[in-house]
Amino acid sequence: MTIARAHLVDPALSRWYHCITRCVRRAYLLGEAGDDRKLWIDNRLQELAQIFAVSVAGFAVMDNHLHLLVRLDADVAGEWSDEEVVRRWGRLFPPRDRARQPIPVADDWVQARLQDPKWVATARQRLQSLSWFMKCLKEPLARLANRQDQTRGAFFEGRFKSVAILDEEALLATCVYIDLNPLAAGLARVPEASAHTSIKERVDHVKAQDRCDDLEAARKGSVAGSAWASGLEEALWLCPIEDRRGLDSSREGMLPGFALGSYLLLVDHTARLFREGKAALAREVSEILDRLGSNGASWQARLERLRKGRLLGRFLASSRQRLREVAERLGLRRVPNVSGCPAP
Repeated sequence: MTIARAHLVDPALSRWYHCITRCVRRAYLLGEAGDDRKLWIDNRLQELAQIFAVSVAGFAVMDNHLHLLVRLDADVAGEWSDEEVVRRWGRLFPPRDRARQPIPVADDWVQARLQDPKWVATARQRLQSLSWFMKCLKEPLARLANRQDQTRGAFFEGRFKSVAILDEEALLATCVYIDLNPLAAGLARVPEASAHTSIKERVDHVKAQDRCDDLEAARKGSVAGSAWASGLEEALWLCPIEDRRGLDSSREGMLPGFALGSYLLLVDHTARLFREGKAALAREVSEILDRLGSNGASWQARLERLRKGRLLGRFLASSRQRLREVAERLGLRRVPNVSGCPAP
């Protein structure tokens, strides 16, 4: 039975969601027209992340589907002034002239919208909505592709899948899984060479700053390494891996005390598992998993289940207890994805 999105996405339960949307009939429609459509999604994601109160932490654009890892930032939307809400909406849906061509957002247009508090409240709510974020990502591309192909009909499947991420290890596992999608599909040899992924976006951003040495130092994960990581992702449109609000940043990241270098080390190790089947843990990777309260066997098992599509429920966590708590809270008889967690 189809479940209403309002019951699937609950910021009080989790702000983090893994979204998957597929092309209709799983046809390779995103891979047609060269890389133009994938590049369009790259650019559109960056634009939407600057408009919505939704942070993008991970993405991978494949030939017939798209993965996103997003965080809902309702508190951010609540701090916007009414005028900022109107202007953000105007960037999404600009006013149009009689020929239906978009025109610049003028002050009189803004003032007219400000006279309707109910309209402003609705716009504010939509600008923090995951459903509206996905609608504004998918619908324009569908129209563009249909014009290119001179056809009509659906481009994407009607609904996107959303999985609530309930704890830190599940969050990291999901982000790593997303970044390794092209490698697992045989489209890239190393993660940072995977086009149209968040990991390549992060590495390219560091290279553009000429700070590869700082990134290598940050891999150490020590206090000194954390100092080297300062500012590495401050200007990047993606949500930073490390939450440095207690150090030197006002931006909320994914995890406190977890530097970008440590994330790249974990991705590299997991890529070797996929590519070469090597299960031996380097000391640095073992220390990373220890900090997460995990181990190599649990990490490998969880990523294998993700890769093979065996974790398909509405929620993902590394703890069976956490999943049971959510199931009890929501009155669910069946605990989802419990097989993906170590006992008990």
